[in-house]
Amino acid sequence: MSEQRILMGVVGKPHGVRGLVHVHSYAAVPADLARYGVLTDELGAAWTLRWRGQGIAELVDASGGVMKDRDQAAKLANRRLYVERDRLPEPDEDEFYLADLIGLAAVERTGAGERALGMVLAVHDYGAGPSVEIGTRERSVLLPFTRACIPDVEIALGRIVVVMPDEIEVPNEASLEAPAVPEAASP
Repeated sequence: MSEQRILMGVVGKPHGVRGLVHVHSYAAVPADLARYGVLTDELGAAWTLRWRGQGIAELVDASGGVMKDRDQAAKLANRRLYVERDRLPEPDEDEFYLADLIGLAAVERTGAGERALGMVLAVHDYGAGPSVEIGTRERSVLLPFTRACIPDVEIALGRIVVVMPDEIEVPNEASLEAPAVPEAASP
């Protein structure tokens, strides 16, 4: 298995009483999720998917077993399904996978040039669209992944360009230093 996996779907709640589940596919064409063959979850378990209706699937484990009832299916809710990166098609020149953003430098264009903000630490999607966590391990900020906040993604240059919303203020280098602690007064 390759080091990098791409999140391609999430198992939802059970559908009916026979072990079927709702599956949210992140593939460009949702039905294509089944064409990737074996999918792995965050626990390392292998699954194949058989569509039984629009958004409704039967999951088959590595030994060929299927979920037999609603209780078994419910245990898979929120399970994330991944595909190894090398099994996906290469993106076009002006496209990328969101996972490609992780580790890129984040810079803000200013009147005086550019200011380093850190790097892309993670890409999150809580259901309202992706957001990008940028900064350092000590301090980070979460921004929506929109053209307004991230107008340029320059994969070849290893960076993204960020426009900070007016409501968010990123401290400069000097303010990241630890504040001075006053000496304790002696009794």
